[in-house]
Amino acid sequence: MPNTSVLVVGGGFSGITAALEAAELGHEVYLVEKTPFLGGRVAQLNKYFPKLCPPSCGLEIQFQRIKKNKNVKVFTLAELVSVSGQKGDYTAKIRIRPRHTAPGSADLSELAGELPARADNAFELGLAKRGPLHLDMPFAFPARYVLEKDELRAADLETLEDNEFIDLEETEKEIEVCVGSIVVATGWKPYDVTRLTNLGAGALDNCITNMQLERLASPCGPTGGQILRPSDGAAPKRVAFVQCAGSRDENHLNFCSYICCMASLKQATYVREQYPDAQVTIFYIDLRTPDRYQKFRARVLADENIRTVKGKVAAAAQGEGGQVVLTVEDAVAGTKSHETFDLVVLATGMQPTLSGERLPIDVPVDEDGFIVGGEDKGIFAAGCAKKPLDVMKSAQSGTGAAMKAIETVRR
Repeated sequence: MPNTSVLVVGGGFSGITAALEAAELGHEVYLVEKTPFLGGRVAQLNKYFPKLCPPSCGLEIQFQRIKKNKNVKVFTLAELVSVSGQKGDYTAKIRIRPRHTAPGSADLSELAGELPARADNAFELGLAKRGPLHLDMPFAFPARYVLEKDELRAADLETLEDNEFIDLEETEKEIEVCVGSIVVATGWKPYDVTRLTNLGAGALDNCITNMQLERLASPCGPTGGQILRPSDGAAPKRVAFVQCAGSRDENHLNFCSYICCMASLKQATYVREQYPDAQVTIFYIDLRTPDRYQKFRARVLADENIRTVKGKVAAAAQGEGGQVVLTVEDAVAGTKSHETFDLVVLATGMQPTLSGERLPIDVPVDEDGFIVGGEDKGIFAAGCAKKPLDVMKSAQSGTGAAMKAIETVRR
């Protein structure tokens, strides 16, 4: 009897899509996500293409589909430990870390507020702190708080004592599942911005990444949706976007991340919607807006307060009053100048999560960390584990991977 179950590694948009497509065709699916919640990078966005919807728009629909489908078994705080076997007959060992909160969706916000924030909030990309008991977003799935036990202090233990919704004795566990095929949807991570020292990354408070701007613009972000300078909370009047920050660079990322140009155009609209008098400048090498995004580009650039400069930003330095001074070249005019901005946004590239990391799965990756094979073994890459993609194409990729996985197990 062939094993028709499918393992999906990664609970971002492409992984969720792959899991649902397989499950809705009657296959048992195990969805493994290493963080406490599903949603991946999409959950951190303010809006996403092509409709400029908030992430809750697409994700909540997917979460409802998961809830209604008994074929999907979701494991969060879970990591793949080992995989053995062969195409059509794999045994996967999964390690699940304790959540330390009771099953269900109890509202623990009041209790969370009694535990002081002190750890960097990874979901907010370092723009805020969080306490040891947290729920990263209002539409989180599962809608269940997670308690970081190793961050607790003695006073916290007294606060949590005898609380029926807290289980400090919960321990790590391992399970084994048997599957016929595997979908790897491990997604992407922002390129390490601290390596871009010439652009002020990590040294200048008002020099942030494109993903950090998404969090500032998000209504559930650290500023309640207000785009403010991190240094003083002031509204920026002059904003610069620096394209290819680390991308298309032999010292950093050799490839184009595909989505960055559209993301900066989208984020320029965030700024202009909030600040009608703000001036936005986009410094670029090539402004890439393929296919359906050409009309969007034309609409954004019709705004007289948004200008584009074809040229490289060589350096960023601290100016007066928290301003950032950019050394820029205009490749068309053939000039070099210094321009001052209140806020600088670095369009950092999309690096595959597997760059510098290893999964216990025998799949080949290229020098950048993208998966480039494995289909002959019944292992299929989806989304940005394969190449840089936008949300819509990530979903399409997830569907394609699911169909291939199903074809494998049905054989």
